[in-house]
Amino acid sequence: MEVHNETQTDEYYYYDPKDYTEGYPDDSETEYVCNLNLNRDMEIVIQTYVHSFICAFGLCGNALVIVTYTLYKKAKTMTDVYLLNVAVADLLFIVALPLIIYNEQHDWSMGSVVCKALRGAYSINLYSGMLLLACISGDRYISIVQARRSFGLRSRTLIYSRLICTAIWALAVALSIPTVIYNERVEETNWLGEIITVCQAQFESNKTARLIKVLVPSLQMTIGFFLPLLVMVLCYASIIWTLLRAHSTQRHKVPVSTKVPVIELECLILRIQSLFLIGSIKLILLFLLSLKAVRVVLAVVVVFIVCHLPYNMALLYHTVALFQQRACEVEKVILTTLTTTRSVAYLHCCLNPILYAFIGVKFRNHFRKILEDLWCLGRKYMYPSGRSSRMTSDLYIPARKSTDGANNENGSSLTM
Repeated sequence: MEVHNETQTDEYYYYDPKDYTEGYPDDSETEYVCNLNLNRDMEIVIQTYVHSFICAFGLCGNALVIVTYTLYKKAKTMTDVYLLNVAVADLLFIVALPLIIYNEQHDWSMGSVVCKALRGAYSINLYSGMLLLACISGDRYISIVQARRSFGLRSRTLIYSRLICTAIWALAVALSIPTVIYNERVEETNWLGEIITVCQAQFESNKTARLIKVLVPSLQMTIGFFLPLLVMVLCYASIIWTLLRAHSTQRHKVPVSTKVPVIELECLILRIQSLFLIGSIKLILLFLLSLKAVRVVLAVVVVFIVCHLPYNMALLYHTVALFQQRACEVEKVILTTLTTTRSVAYLHCCLNPILYAFIGVKFRNHFRKILEDLWCLGRKYMYPSGRSSRMTSDLYIPARKSTDGANNENGSSLTM
């Protein structure tokens, strides 16, 4: 006998099992309730501290990135446009995160519209963020590997990037439609027999539940993670290979006046060195450190992968074994893994601005100028009259001028 709970909260992208129960039949057709209250206690601790930290720092960091691009440094390259849209996608999720925490700890007192918007926010953020990172990788591939062919297209890069971003947001919204449709404000009975109101997926039949609970996580893992990951790996592998070849050609270029035996000796030494794997790895690492423009994007991509790969692996296992009978202890381990890796996945929203601040010199300069302008602006309103006001005004205006000068001097946000 198969027991399926239509309103259980095994959400396909959160898998947030608030008061989750499931029957496990034996030969006498008796159902047993698996008490997951211990997992619930751990979730409350994570949501109270970890998610609050992510919300606070993610809101400040992504807001600074958006302010930097809109007021201090205009988007001049395709990568600038992509990174700005990544910050907007992260900020969209950060705004919804307090409602997620509220829904997981309390009864859902808001309506179904807010419930649908809440569930759709994470899905849109996931699809758009990962696809935009894939576009950044593609842009770097075209700029470095296909530099000659793309030279004539540089005047239209901003138009292309905006069209691509519009298409990505439209695709993310389209892929999130099932999430928005089937999530509602419903009442259910928890394992204590209490009636609670939650925001979760609601299905009319077992057939629909099976379809959606397999289709949505499958789309999330393929289009929202594995496909962009494949694009990133291929693009950056081609970039590294191209740069290694260019560096090797320039480094070992011999003048015409050099004697022939010396050239042959150097070629022999190069061939011997190429046989050692350690030497090749060191060469690759030195190149990755020396490539200032690529290093910023690589750091962002690596952090995104590290944050989302564990959760997607756990989600894949859960999706494969979704309709299989599992022991209560196994269920607890799965829920604990999903809860922990989900919180790690949330971290990317506040890690991207930190990467820009500590790795990108230009972003550090712009952030510092924002703080200087805020300080001068505060002094201007604290001392509105007299000499202090004139001094504050004199300090404030050159700061903006120097910012504009930095914008004119540096064309790409990825230059270190």
